[in-house]
Amino acid sequence: MRPTLFALAATASIAGCSLTPLDQPLTVASGLTSHLMCSGHLITGRPADVVYRQSVEVHGAMPLLRPFVQVDVDAERQQVRTQIGGGYRTRAIHRPGEGCLLLHDNDAPPRPDPPLAWGDTPPLLPEIAGPAPVPASDPRLAAALDQAFAEPPGDAYRHTQAVVIVHRGRVIAERYAPGIGVRTPMLSFSVAKTLTNALVGTLVQRGQLALDRGALLPQWSDPDDPRRAITIDHLLRQTAGLAVPEQNNSGFDLDSRIKYVERDPVAAIAALPPGEAPGTRWAYSDANFLTIGRVLRDTLGGSAAGVRRHAQQALFAPLGMRDVQIDADATGTPLISHSTYAPARDWARLGLLFLNDGVVGGERLLPPGWVRDSTTPTPGTGYGAGLWTNALPGTMGQWGIPWGLPSLPKDTYFARGYTGQFIVIVPSQQLVVVRMGPAKIRRAVIDDIDRLVAQVIEALPAPVAALSTP
Repeated sequence: MRPTLFALAATASIAGCSLTPLDQPLTVASGLTSHLMCSGHLITGRPADVVYRQSVEVHGAMPLLRPFVQVDVDAERQQVRTQIGGGYRTRAIHRPGEGCLLLHDNDAPPRPDPPLAWGDTPPLLPEIAGPAPVPASDPRLAAALDQAFAEPPGDAYRHTQAVVIVHRGRVIAERYAPGIGVRTPMLSFSVAKTLTNALVGTLVQRGQLALDRGALLPQWSDPDDPRRAITIDHLLRQTAGLAVPEQNNSGFDLDSRIKYVERDPVAAIAALPPGEAPGTRWAYSDANFLTIGRVLRDTLGGSAAGVRRHAQQALFAPLGMRDVQIDADATGTPLISHSTYAPARDWARLGLLFLNDGVVGGERLLPPGWVRDSTTPTPGTGYGAGLWTNALPGTMGQWGIPWGLPSLPKDTYFARGYTGQFIVIVPSQQLVVVRMGPAKIRRAVIDDIDRLVAQVIEALPAPVAALSTP
């Protein structure tokens, strides 16, 4: 054991963190591996070795850890076990309809939820395509798809898994990588934040939540605690002041520990000392949306099952999103900051909900003005409330990437997830474009989606007027 740990310590030193204790980053590495192998192999169905290469090794120092990582995939039991250097054991189990649950050591999983019954009621959203993939009839669209799936030279890969183009409510072109189909659920990463926005909106529409509600967690209820002033709107807009910076799973950071080490991530967030006063500074963090997940759980009966039932009844069934799976932690809190699965067409259906101002089949699912407010940038940023906008030119300081998509119309807004998951909505073109796949280089995939959607717009008929607000 000692020689192995010595080698791992050398790896940590290579990563520039030689003075950092190893327990946290190695536990993070183990948990991340179990979770991504569960989602990529047991849910998406891609070969395990491909998932490891494309989805696990893209993270930080994971390529350097490869000689010490042991992964055991048990398809019969629908679980993945990972250990590193003979220790740091984690496992992720897949239960249909519930996504992947990450457990540590010998933690016993909670009892599975009963399956949700869909019934025979047709969705409110008209069908966007038939059962087969829709080929591009326009050669310009075909060429755009060719480029989206082509791999560039060198080690900067795209690994595009799906592109779906919806114009005026119908799929006009789509393409999938081998092994991926129209009903294959794929991991969202932070595209899930836009789904969170919609779930909160459905509760606001029904009078069950208010954006200005404070004292969101019991630990913040003391009148003298400044976190009592944090509202749902602060969390949606990433201005809550929580001291959990986003550093993209380096393993040594607080965000990684909360997501991959803590059994109860929100309890760990609540136990932190107060940060900056809410509403004073924008700082992107999964902690904001993890906290919303706890608020949703507690509002909807105290369990992940309650959240899933509400999501199905209020959102998924009306939109025809039949293949969504939402991860939860061991306490039943949905991980809707970063860990939801849905086919590319279902993500497109979510995009259509926003494009149509929250109205589906004549029924309002989101409050009047919700989409307008969600796509109104937080001052000094290009970020709204769980959606990115094209309102602010220039580069975002936190990550050194553009706020928006500079080649696209100013009214464009979009969901964006780590490694290249996108739902791009262009109201002036009545257009939704979805791109899924674990790209390696963040800036390159932003340029890719910017170019792809611009090429799609060039191939469309003459622009039509933006949809009026019902």
